[in-house]
Amino acid sequence: MNDLLQFLRRDIQTKQVVLSVVVALILFAAGPASPSLEGSGPVNPVGHALPAPKLATPNPKLHPSPLRSFVCLSSWYGDQFDGQLTANGEIYDMYGQTAAHKTLPLGSVVRVVNLKTHRSAIVRINDRGPYVPGRQLDVSYQVARELGFDKRGLARVRVDLLKVPQSASAHPGN
Repeated sequence: MNDLLQFLRRDIQTKQVVLSVVVALILFAAGPASPSLEGSGPVNPVGHALPAPKLATPNPKLHPSPLRSFVCLSSWYGDQFDGQLTANGEIYDMYGQTAAHKTLPLGSVVRVVNLKTHRSAIVRINDRGPYVPGRQLDVSYQVARELGFDKRGLARVRVDLLKVPQSASAHPGN
């Protein structure tokens, strides 16, 4: 009889353990009692949602007005010049953010805006050219891709002169 009681007690203990595990799994699968704030933005230490931050306004000091702007026809140059020396002595990289212009000081920084696509890129003038009549700017292949005229080859662009080097003597060829 003792054996029978011990067996029944073990059986009850096993059922309690199994039942506890099942209840724990159900509660775990159901998730927390309060709704999740995950992905809803920042929360304070108590768990309440913070108000959405205001949108930033542009700082004119960080985006100065161009020193000069002009519209011209731009082309691009790529693999046939890749690895060759540019007018300022750098090695041309067709994937760089550079351009060639006949008169802008070498080292100048310009924003080039494709007037058709409205895409823009910031580039540095490091070479002279183009030497094809009617064109005033040659950009690298990468810049032409970013501006969306790599397949067509030509684009009407606006050039915004943003920065001129401190000293023309610092850049050979000026």
